[in-house]
Amino acid sequence: MPVPPVYRGDYLRRLQKDLTKSRVVTLLGPRQCGKTTLARSLLSEHTGPIHFFDLENPAHLNALEEPQLALESLSGLIVIDEVQRKPDLFPLLRYLVDTFEQRFFLLGSASKTLLQQTSESLAGRIRYVEVTPFSLSEVGNFEQLSFRGGFPPAYLAADDLDAIDWLKDYARTYLEVDIPALGLLIQPQKLRKFWMMLAHYHGQIYNASELSSALDIAAKTVNSYLDILEHTFMIRVLRPWFANIQKRQVKSPKIYFRDVGLYHALLGITSREQLSLHPRVGASFEGFALEEVIRLHNAEASECAFWSTHSGAQLDLLLFPETKKLAFEFKYTSTPKLTKSMQQAISDLQLAELRVIIPGDAEYRIAEKVRVIGLTRYIATAIK
Repeated sequence: MPVPPVYRGDYLRRLQKDLTKSRVVTLLGPRQCGKTTLARSLLSEHTGPIHFFDLENPAHLNALEEPQLALESLSGLIVIDEVQRKPDLFPLLRYLVDTFEQRFFLLGSASKTLLQQTSESLAGRIRYVEVTPFSLSEVGNFEQLSFRGGFPPAYLAADDLDAIDWLKDYARTYLEVDIPALGLLIQPQKLRKFWMMLAHYHGQIYNASELSSALDIAAKTVNSYLDILEHTFMIRVLRPWFANIQKRQVKSPKIYFRDVGLYHALLGITSREQLSLHPRVGASFEGFALEEVIRLHNAEASECAFWSTHSGAQLDLLLFPETKKLAFEFKYTSTPKLTKSMQQAISDLQLAELRVIIPGDAEYRIAEKVRVIGLTRYIATAIK
């Protein structure tokens, strides 16, 4: 794939800094989100020898059949792409780092939680950088990004139909190739059915027992499927946050597709006009805007939550960067109204401000502590 005409300077600066401070840096993100392109951009400016292994290349995979013999004599920076295909490498990397002071740059398509060997074998020696598909702060084109999603081949496709076709192929390859490559023995058709059913839970409370009944499989299996989709960056599981109040609060998580283009492809939406008339258009914007805000604030999963009570008060997103508490609602409208739920959230959660994110670039207040702001304006203001 050619280098996309999108400069990802924030990631490059972060990686350059981390590579000077740590002997092992791992770049994580979904397949085809641009990790290899980022790595090659970074390595083009690297001084000193570089040894590159792509574990999707059979020749490179064979070269690491005896990894200690292949690696321990190398000097310079050792780059291993798609490292999740060979998890038995991690204990060896600890030995090489400690004994020979070698430096490694790893790229993987699974989260650090799924790659448990890294945390067990390389604790204190490794830094992680999670890269996402293109974001609004990088490309600036709301209309295109909010329909096609941010995977570079989809976003940069010749037209929307080509983008959706690529996304459908991506979903098939993910199920038939990527999941088995992780050593997970799951029938692709079962995981696909679960994934497609999750599309109807996008932006809603996750109900494992309901899905279990619909799929006629155990709830434990349903939850294991969700874990796989979460830890391969397909699904965001947004956990609830509990305020210290005398009200019954929702304890189950909410589910979001992390890439809106994949969400549209699995719903069978093939045009922007079709999306504009679809009953899930509001949910589509909510998930898209939520991901953009989380990325903008560089929030870890542990710093993100939603809040909801059984009486109906709710808040779409709470972020906890450092000692702050940032609150967001997402509304697919140009004229959001002040609601009782918003007022209740401000009171119960003692919010300094509630930001209501809408499409566009408007900005105004509908109450002293409630600011309405368009997503494009919010992004542009934050990155200045």
